[in-house]
Amino acid sequence: MPSTTSISPRYRRRRQWSIAVGAALVILLVFVVAYVYWQREVVGTRDYDGDGNGKVVLVRVEDGDTVSGLVPQLLDDNVVGSRSAIISAADRAEQAGEFRDLQAGYYALQEKMSADSALDALTDDERRLGVIDVPNGSTLDDTAVVGGDPRTGILSMIAQNSCREGLTDGLENCVTVDQLHEVIARTAPADLGVPDWATSEVDARGDDGRRIEGLISPGIHVFDPTAEPLEIVRELVTSSVTEYEGTGLVEMASTVGLTPYQVLTAASLVEREAPAGDFDKVARVILNRLNEDQMLQFDSTVNYDVDEQEVATTDEDRGRQTPWNTYAKKGLPDTPIASPGVEAMQAVERPAEGDWLYFVTVDQEGTTVFNRDFQAHEDAIEESRANGVLDSAR
Repeated sequence: MPSTTSISPRYRRRRQWSIAVGAALVILLVFVVAYVYWQREVVGTRDYDGDGNGKVVLVRVEDGDTVSGLVPQLLDDNVVGSRSAIISAADRAEQAGEFRDLQAGYYALQEKMSADSALDALTDDERRLGVIDVPNGSTLDDTAVVGGDPRTGILSMIAQNSCREGLTDGLENCVTVDQLHEVIARTAPADLGVPDWATSEVDARGDDGRRIEGLISPGIHVFDPTAEPLEIVRELVTSSVTEYEGTGLVEMASTVGLTPYQVLTAASLVEREAPAGDFDKVARVILNRLNEDQMLQFDSTVNYDVDEQEVATTDEDRGRQTPWNTYAKKGLPDTPIASPGVEAMQAVERPAEGDWLYFVTVDQEGTTVFNRDFQAHEDAIEESRANGVLDSAR
């Protein structure tokens, strides 16, 4: 009989193992090819339909950000389907001349938005949160104006820009004015971001919800709308103090015989009293009157604590004893009466040369007359009255 060569068990196992490994490699290769195809042809170009699924996502945009720079955030939050989709949407908008540069802030978007919808939302000011633009001379609280529109206060600006009805529904981080007042009144000054040169004056106001008046500077501020009220206040005060100190506040205060906090307070009077172009002259009047121990008698200091404000104050209001009324107290108000801009700060730090003690605006064009002689000042007041500058709307 012919002999039969037998296959050893060891060889048989080795061949079976090789077959198994080969099959596994084939399966893995198929999977890799399928995955690459999926990523490139499906996920890599995926674009959702519509304006989102209703789940709100806040997308943070910082100064100088670009659409491509936001891609990781948009993908992580599942706002858009792919990098390719949002980049293509931006390219189309730019080619059509419809692309707007991104502005810093937090934008209310949703999960699973089409790239076009997401791009529109990122350039829509109505969806922009966490940004306030504080005008020069603003106050923390809203102000009612006799015969005019009310002025929105800084705290209301913060609250209005921490959430927005219809855009941030479902978020639980909306900040209220009452909450902001509470943290201002109850938190230690240092924890509010108050600098050493203002701590004692702020502390002296006790639980006054306006005790950091003047310490949030004019200009554009960006804050996290999802942060706690205290964090928001501290961030705004800290950045504002940095801006104020950048004017030379601490170094220049002693050269005009004031403390840094007094410079801030005097600058708030300049901001509310002086017409454009005369800031440094009004600053000199303030310093001259303080040096001669005369009451300042500024109507703006009367108005700070009245329910409705106008240029012409009443005898009754001027006679009220308040921490701010310079008709009833000597020296500066106990706190700033508004947020002064950089120009007002610099005016007090570097006032004009002059011996004036009085000033009054005499016409509707803003012409302001400065005098040292009281009778000349009285004559200027009569001219002002004749021109309707001091008319009351009460």
